[in-house]
Amino acid sequence: MPAFSRRQLVVLVLLTLVWGFNWPVMKIGVEHFPPLTFRMVSLWGGLPILALVMWQQKTPFAIAPVHWPRVLLLAWCNMVMWYALMILAMPLLSSGRAAILGYTMPIFSAVIGALFFGDRLATRAWAGVGAALLGVVLLLWHELGALGSSPMGVSLMLVSAASWALGTQLLRRLPVPVPLFTLSFWMVTITCVVLTVLAALFEHERWHSPDGPALGALVYNAVLALGFAQVAWFFLVRTLPPVASTLSVMMIPVLGVFSGTLWLGERLSWQDWAAVGLMVLAIASVLWPARDT
Repeated sequence: MPAFSRRQLVVLVLLTLVWGFNWPVMKIGVEHFPPLTFRMVSLWGGLPILALVMWQQKTPFAIAPVHWPRVLLLAWCNMVMWYALMILAMPLLSSGRAAILGYTMPIFSAVIGALFFGDRLATRAWAGVGAALLGVVLLLWHELGALGSSPMGVSLMLVSAASWALGTQLLRRLPVPVPLFTLSFWMVTITCVVLTVLAALFEHERWHSPDGPALGALVYNAVLALGFAQVAWFFLVRTLPPVASTLSVMMIPVLGVFSGTLWLGERLSWQDWAAVGLMVLAIASVLWPARDT
């Protein structure tokens, strides 16, 4: 396991806070606005922020035609499937449980890497994956009855997590020789177009002006969850091994659970508290520097 640089640690902490708090924010948003439309509007709102940063840094927008098939595949796995299926699951689950299911992604990523890409994971990495898996099981323990009554929400969230995991593996294995901001901008643009079509097809009869809570959730998602956090995530994925980048953000669902409890009144159990320790153990398996030999 590589040691994290100071920059990587700062980015990781900020990313954890932004995405962790975003789970109850999204839950509020989809309670006041159609889910696909909510995600579509927030993405379109964040896209100009990415473009402005690129313009200020004189980052090129162009991507050679030969690389577009890779960009489309990366956008589909990392963003289109994740964003669309995850937001459709949000109205069917509590924000905390949605966060937990979404962050089964590190488990999918480790398994996909080992089975299909020949990754050799150290014992410590597998221990981290096991701790994360056990933490997910504990956090879902007292929700099994409720989850059984909402199989569609569970299925949507797990498929979206698996797609994100595959995309995380592909980001390192299918390099596109452009700056990170350029790749992020076009992946977000592709996702915006796809979600716009889906929202127009399935939700146009429910379109209305956002009220106060929906507007606040939209702004949070556009400026922070996309404008900052999406690029921060791609930075970690590109500069760290897949298992390190995925396990290192496992504190996000824990933060999502507790922020949902504080803001939305979602109840905690002993399983939640036990899972916190397991998530911290999973993070430590990645963050703790390897001993020199």
